[in-house]
Order: sequence, then structure tokens, then C-alpha cells
Amino acid sequence: MLAAEMAEVDAVIQRRLASEVALINQIAHYIVSAGGKRIRPQLVILVARALGFDGAQRHELAAVVEFIHTATLLHDDVVDESQLRRGRETANAVFGNAASVLVGDFLYSRAFQMMVAIDRMRVLDVLAEATNIIAEGEVLQLMNMHDPDTDIEAYLRVIRYKTAKLFEASARLGAVLADAPAAVEQACADYGRHLGTAFQLVDDLLDYEGSTDALGKNVGDDLREGKPTMPLLIAMERGSAQERQLIRQAIEHGEVERLKDILAIVRRTGALDATREAARAEADAARQCLQALPASLYREALLEFCVRSVDRSA
Repeated sequence: MLAAEMAEVDAVIQRRLASEVALINQIAHYIVSAGGKRIRPQLVILVARALGFDGAQRHELAAVVEFIHTATLLHDDVVDESQLRRGRETANAVFGNAASVLVGDFLYSRAFQMMVAIDRMRVLDVLAEATNIIAEGEVLQLMNMHDPDTDIEAYLRVIRYKTAKLFEASARLGAVLADAPAAVEQACADYGRHLGTAFQLVDDLLDYEGSTDALGKNVGDDLREGKPTMPLLIAMERGSAQERQLIRQAIEHGEVERLKDILAIVRRTGALDATREAARAEADAARQCLQALPASLYREALLEFCVRSVDRSA
């Protein structure tokens, strides 16, 4: 159903990526052509269509949120010193940190050029707030790195800021384009926030449950980066004193040498199942929000996202 819509979005992306600076074109096309799930632009399209909006602005805004997302990936990979994403080397591994950061900045600024061209203050308001909160989420995550005393609430706050906020903004933008009533707009935003939270929770558990080939990134990267994610936090709560100390030390020092032992602890304590259940609760909350939309194939597709966000292996 979305094939034609996403073809239009891809056409906008290719057109708007153009720059007179060759290296910008090279890096931007490298990261965008790597693919990805493109969930955020799909949310813009699906919500807009579910609410009866079929104007061309939906494709422009879908491209905008993809540019913002791509910029955050470029910056994330530099901060995390990541070497693999979507099954191939990260842009920073290929082109260097400085070029990756600067092209990320280009994508942010190009996104704002496109927002201004749409000439709707509400669109600017939503995306300006989202990009600001995403930046705060990046800093919050940096503060939590290598800190085994991070609690679940602090961890979830990072998810809400860093990941779920752009999901929320994407769904909200579809409602804004359709001039939906305030209550419907808020329901769409809530849907996006819950969906984004579920999506990130599953991403975090897959770092201990998935495979490098399926994920397109190295298993254990979160541990190497010292990220205290929910599987580790729950395993520490439920594990023995010795197991707790092992995980604490791994978080503090980014140790992956004993990843096999930590995986065993995470599995034995039921931390992966508990994390997936937390994700399922968020997906269920997202599903409830969609009652604000009229029945349609587009709403059905949004409902399907709730299932796919949880029951996936990559």
C-alpha cells in the first residue's frame, strides 16, 4: 500500500540531498542509500492519509523527518565510535568523524530549509521542539554511559527524548497536515511516543538476543559503549551479588570480554522477557491511541506497526 508513497518520498530525498560540495553528496547518499526501516516517514504518510490529507506536503515532511533521523545517526555513530550499521561500515568509519559530523549538520540545516518552505508555523514548532529534545536526550545518554547506578526511569527518559520524540513528532505532523482537532493530534502524538518507546526497548534487548547478520550491527555494542539498558538493569536487580558485580564492572569499563557470561545471566534472570513485555505494554498503549482515528486501511497499517515493533528479530 505504501510503495508508491515511499517512492515519492525517496524522490524528494534524492532531490533535496543535492549539494555543490561533492563530499556532502557522497556521504549523504552513502548513509541514506543504506536503507533502514523508514518507519518515521511512513508514520507521517499513514497518519496524514488516515485523516484524509493527500497533499504533496506529506512527502516533503516525510523526507524532513528522515533527514533529521539520518543526522542523528551520523552524530550517534561518532559519539559511540560505532563501526557497523545496517550491515555495513558506518560513515565515520569510512569517511572519518569530522566529515560525518559536518554532513549531519548539513542534513539538519537542509531539513529546516524544507520546513520553512512548507510555510506552516505549527510544523516548525513541532520539529524545532523535537530536535531540541532529541539533543537533550543525546546528552542524557552520555551522562548515563558507564554508570551502573542508572535506574529504569532515567533509562526510559533517554528513550522518550532520544528515540520516541521523533516518532511522536512524525505522527503528530500527519495530524497537523490534516488540520486535525487538538485531541486527535494529541492521540496521534501519544501513539508515536508509545510506538517509539516499544521500538527502542526491543532494539535494546536484541543487542543481547539477536545476531550481527540479522541486526546489521555488532551484537554487544551497547555493552561495549557502557550503556546501561533495560536488560542489564533488570539482570542486576534479579541476579546474585556476584552476577551483579560482573555486570556493574562490564558497564563501568565497557568490557565485552565476558559477554558470553553476561548473556547467560540476562537470559537466566528473565531480563529479556521482561524487556519485551515492557515493549508490548507500550505497543498496546499505542494501539489504544489509534481509536481516535476513523477506520481505514491506513489505520490498519498503523496498528500493524504496533505488532511489528515488538515481534521482530532485527
